[in-house]
Amino acid sequence: MARVALVTGGTRGIGEAISVALKDAGYKVAANYGGNDKAAQEFTARTGIPAYKFDVSDYDAVTAGIGKIQDEVGPVDILINNAGITRDGVLAKMTFEKWNKVLQTNLTSCFNTCHAVVGGMRDRGFGRIVNIGSLNGQAGQYGQVNYAAAKSGIHGFTKALALELASKHVTVNAVAPGYVETEMVMAVPQPVLEKIIKQIPMGRLGKPQDIARTVLFLVADDADFITGSTLSINGGHHMY
Repeated sequence: MARVALVTGGTRGIGEAISVALKDAGYKVAANYGGNDKAAQEFTARTGIPAYKFDVSDYDAVTAGIGKIQDEVGPVDILINNAGITRDGVLAKMTFEKWNKVLQTNLTSCFNTCHAVVGGMRDRGFGRIVNIGSLNGQAGQYGQVNYAAAKSGIHGFTKALALELASKHVTVNAVAPGYVETEMVMAVPQPVLEKIIKQIPMGRLGKPQDIARTVLFLVADDADFITGSTLSINGGHHMY
């Protein structure tokens, strides 16, 4: 029987690429999304992957949403924590609301989703958790104290949870993308984007599929000796 994978933020950008790659590799996939119903409907029509709407920052909504997925698709063996938002601004001008929204959506969501699935993974003696961090969680970024803090927190969360679950044959790893060709990055003014590309030794932006291929590697059954690691997929932009 095919293993079930849940991808949060899984209907657009990097999340969509991960969802599609997992399906193409033979996994049963459920994609979570937070608000864009039209994009989610188009995603499901295009890929055949069911999309489930719930707010990953809301513990009760996550519990109910994952419960529904497990009833309809099956027990979650693979969890990809990809959901994330930005609310940029320098600290002096950042509101608490912008700080808290990013921390809750990008970091607390990892607790919420993992809390809902690790019990089953432990009982079944198998699980793969991959948390999507960021280059900016490793190196920092001007105007992103909230985002950098949340993504940096993901890296620590990953290591600690990996220690807790290793004896149960559940691996927990992180992927830290650099600048990738998503709607958010491509909306950056062209002169700024050109400066960013010049800082990347490989001379290009990443593609969502670059991240998806790394996730496929980490969730494979035979990737069972890799845990607590962060793989940096950034074209050499930041070596950490």
